[in-house]
Amino acid sequence: MWQLIRRFARTDFPDEQAPQAEASWRHETQQIQQSILDLMGRALCIRQIDAGSCNGCELEIHALNNPYYNIESLGIKFVASPRHADLLLVTGPVTLNMRAAVLAAYDATPHPKLVVATGECACTGGLFGESYAVCGPLSSILPVDVTIPGCPPSPVDLLRGILAACQLRGVTQERTRIDS
Repeated sequence: MWQLIRRFARTDFPDEQAPQAEASWRHETQQIQQSILDLMGRALCIRQIDAGSCNGCELEIHALNNPYYNIESLGIKFVASPRHADLLLVTGPVTLNMRAAVLAAYDATPHPKLVVATGECACTGGLFGESYAVCGPLSSILPVDVTIPGCPPSPVDLLRGILAACQLRGVTQERTRIDS
């Protein structure tokens, strides 16, 4: 114990500066918030589903809720039930055990619903795509509106993909209004 304390006492403080945070996406935040309110008229509700991932994508999704990204201030929130969701955010390749749960969540989501495949595994099947326990990418069982590639995708890429899905929903709503 004393050896460790002596070692700490002899060690100098680091001279290097702490790395600067990437704040380029912060300029887009007001634009994102206004776009979501214009397209949705209220907050965007997301139901996140882990269909068999390694949890790398989930860690990046959880980072969206931390104080740095703070997506709730942008009008985006995560909900516990697909019945309250506007968008399904699915990670991982769809395993045989999760196939029925993913389909049930899709059926429970009210129309017009959006599906976003997040991460390389959900988009293409990834490393696990050829496994006997995997149905393949999400697009093999559900219609996917937006894909966000990456292993795992960064929180900024996730925000861009969610915004792209919102814009897609706005186009869908305009088509519905024109058709009726």
